[in-house]
Amino acid sequence: MEAIEVKGMSKSFNGIKAVDSVSFSVHRGEIFGFLGPNGAGKTTTVRMLTGVIKPDSGEARVMGRDIVSDTQKVKEVLGVVPETANAYLDLTAWRNMMLIASLYNIPRREGERRATTLLKEFGIYERRSSKVKSFSKGMEQRLMLSMALVSDPEILFLDDPTSGLDVQSARVIRQRIKELQKEKKTVFLTSHNMQEVGEFCDRVGIINHGKMVTVDSPEHLRTRIGGSLAVEVKLDKAVDMSMLDFHPERVGDNYRIYTTEPHEVIRSIVGFATLNGLKILSLNVQSPSLEDVFVKLIGGSNEQ
Repeated sequence: MEAIEVKGMSKSFNGIKAVDSVSFSVHRGEIFGFLGPNGAGKTTTVRMLTGVIKPDSGEARVMGRDIVSDTQKVKEVLGVVPETANAYLDLTAWRNMMLIASLYNIPRREGERRATTLLKEFGIYERRSSKVKSFSKGMEQRLMLSMALVSDPEILFLDDPTSGLDVQSARVIRQRIKELQKEKKTVFLTSHNMQEVGEFCDRVGIINHGKMVTVDSPEHLRTRIGGSLAVEVKLDKAVDMSMLDFHPERVGDNYRIYTTEPHEVIRSIVGFATLNGLKILSLNVQSPSLEDVFVKLIGGSNEQ
């Protein structure tokens, strides 16, 4: 049984399709990255999967439960950390934790034990009696993750969990994601941090204009943009390198070439520079980043 299985799911608002016949699956125990430009349908898809809104057509099952006919059972196996805060600002951190524990019918003593463990783990136990409105953004984000984990969910939805956080808070949250991976928990991660997605995710799904573009591992995705390596060169003068056979791309002051034969590309660049009296200021060979893949696959679009 898959953790999440989506078949032909669609949703429209005012006649405009936000999600258009989307199909994909998330394996149990994997960290699944869900990427797309603004307006691509990410948030709508997540809201349907977490039972906030219903799809117009198609179907989806979460841990074998139908998201429409068994919405309450679906919610019981989920933990959700939205991008915007959902803690009650006028309650203390402890009261927020106890409220969530009661909503999941966790016995009080067990709820207190879990709350204590989680708040200590995220470094906010000493502030448990403080109202959330006095928390920094980083502290509030750590509290929301604690609240999402108090029910020991089978699937955790994380929406840009480290966006805008201080270094310490971001590090704490990233470390917890790594631990969830070791615990074989299923994590559904949406993020604009491509490095974060590439580091954590077993597979990545990319959505654009409401349709799934692809689902694959970060490693396989990197090989789909014209080569397995990127050669990047900076010359002392701006020149036209279009005459080279490797189709270089201009990236700021640099030129980038994707290739499976970096040795041949480097030889051509050195020969070109020598022939034209140019100096090579820098020359690097690296794997294409997930950001390169993302931009390539969505055609550089940033809006729906």
